[in-house]
Amino acid sequence: MLSMEYLRKPLFTISQRWTPLRCIQPRYCSKLANTSVTPGERKTTVNKFKSQISSGPSFQDFIKGVSVNKTYAADEEYYDEHSYRSQDLEMGNSRKVYFETYGCQMNVNDTEIAWSILQRKGYQRTVDLSEADVVLLVTCSIREKAEQTIWNRLQQLTAMKKRRLKTRTPMKIGILGCMAERLKTELLEREKLVDVLAGPDAYRDLPRLLTVADGGHQASNVLLSLEETYADIMPVHHAPHGYSAFVSIMRGCDNMCSYCIVPFTRGKERSRPVSSILDEVRVLSDQGVKEVTLLGQNVNSYRDTSEEQFCGSDVTKLSQGFKTVYRTKQGGLRFSDLLDRVSRIDPDMRIRFTSPHPKDFPDEVLHLIAERGNICKQIHLPAQSGSSAVLKAMRRGYTREAYLDLVKNIKRIIPEVSLSSDFISGFCGETEDDQQQTLSLIREVGYNVGFLFAYSMRKKTHAFHRLQDDVPAEVKQQRLEECIGVFREEAARVNAALIGSTQLVLVEGESKRSAKDLCGRTDGNMRVIFPKEDVAVQPAESNTASVNAGDYLLVKILSANSQSLKGRALSHSSLRGTAQHYESLPRHQLGERVASDTTMIETCP
Repeated sequence: MLSMEYLRKPLFTISQRWTPLRCIQPRYCSKLANTSVTPGERKTTVNKFKSQISSGPSFQDFIKGVSVNKTYAADEEYYDEHSYRSQDLEMGNSRKVYFETYGCQMNVNDTEIAWSILQRKGYQRTVDLSEADVVLLVTCSIREKAEQTIWNRLQQLTAMKKRRLKTRTPMKIGILGCMAERLKTELLEREKLVDVLAGPDAYRDLPRLLTVADGGHQASNVLLSLEETYADIMPVHHAPHGYSAFVSIMRGCDNMCSYCIVPFTRGKERSRPVSSILDEVRVLSDQGVKEVTLLGQNVNSYRDTSEEQFCGSDVTKLSQGFKTVYRTKQGGLRFSDLLDRVSRIDPDMRIRFTSPHPKDFPDEVLHLIAERGNICKQIHLPAQSGSSAVLKAMRRGYTREAYLDLVKNIKRIIPEVSLSSDFISGFCGETEDDQQQTLSLIREVGYNVGFLFAYSMRKKTHAFHRLQDDVPAEVKQQRLEECIGVFREEAARVNAALIGSTQLVLVEGESKRSAKDLCGRTDGNMRVIFPKEDVAVQPAESNTASVNAGDYLLVKILSANSQSLKGRALSHSSLRGTAQHYESLPRHQLGERVASDTTMIETCP
């Protein structure tokens, strides 16, 4: 119980040293507030102030890219003076851009998209590195060798950049594509070699990134998108002579093969709306392009769900015996629908596609290829291995037996088909028996083209986290050389069977080895070399005409090796005219129509 004396003590004390209080004068927002005004004048002032606030900048004005719903007089030109950054700052002002492209054809298409975006902003393109203000490397991360090539190139460019500082405007260096996404930290921090980084889904942001870099700062955007397809960007096609072009139809990949970095550098699959693809192909046809290649990381898994009428309940059909790591997809316009519509635009334009996955070749796709005269009878069918055990470790979704059944089905529906493939030597856990199964599969299928590489483990992949890279480098190289040898044997055998046949060839231009020769490609994508000379305007005619890139010619094959065919041009022709000619031939003569390919083998030491 508390005593009364304790309760009488003050609960707090006040110092005897008093601090005098200052008289705080009220502050007013304007001088008018401190003068005598009438109520009417005050009301007028308040209303004027409210009007100024309502017509001034809002929160949206400080956020780039947000549209503000404002109305302006019909003859009033509006300038967004309150935006975070003026669009004028992103203009290229005729600065010159130099591109270097590495890796797959998707990177070629990415280069065309990036250039289209920069061209709109007033940049100029140059093929002379010494006069470039901006150097952009479009990069690949699929193998370690590809990345090391870029690192070496950056060292060279950085030395050039340092020399440039003493003479003229500083040169900016940018990395675009897969390597930008995968190695963003290393690229920005390692010896400060890079000014700009833009991932595969960030090319629209390039003008802003270059503006930031001009201010002396490093700039990067490597965010992946679930929606970006660049459908509204018309690429500036830069193909030699303009006879061929690549058209991207989808981006990303959902397959998640255990060795592959693509899903991590390019994101999930999303397909470009069919309408924008058809518009681009029509433009190319009007420009006189004779060959279009449809591009995608998994091109034949195309599925357009951009419009409500496309979104049905039909389940995606796979090749028999194949499966996926993801749930079956429903609805959408499929690859067969797109291929049908594209091929109808111009009957005299060849249609190719790459790179497909074997799982996405249902019979309707194969029958369409067989029936449509301008769809090339050449299919890339990546196997990666001939061993079911290795295929399982790779998470490919099929066995050796299922793959061979698909090959038989393709050859049954398209008897004149040419096949190419990809193989990886020395994958995790691969044994000598696995290697022998791969060699036997190569012999059994009879490919015309092979893209072969020694396995290179990539960070982030399933194999990096779950498997052991246990095949020694020298063993990988040995097995790779064995596969290359078998591929060349098969290519020589298939190509030799074409001697004496007549092939329809699309002329590409002069041969790289001799200015006296021209080169072109067959329906099966095989390279053909023939003398440069005037030829008949039509078969069995005496009138002749010169030969130019983009012309179709009938060429008699006189010799062959594992790399190419050699022949002599007989006459000018056309895709439609040749198709009608072959349709009139007896069935037993159609063997002459078989077109195969040169062995385009790349090795990775």
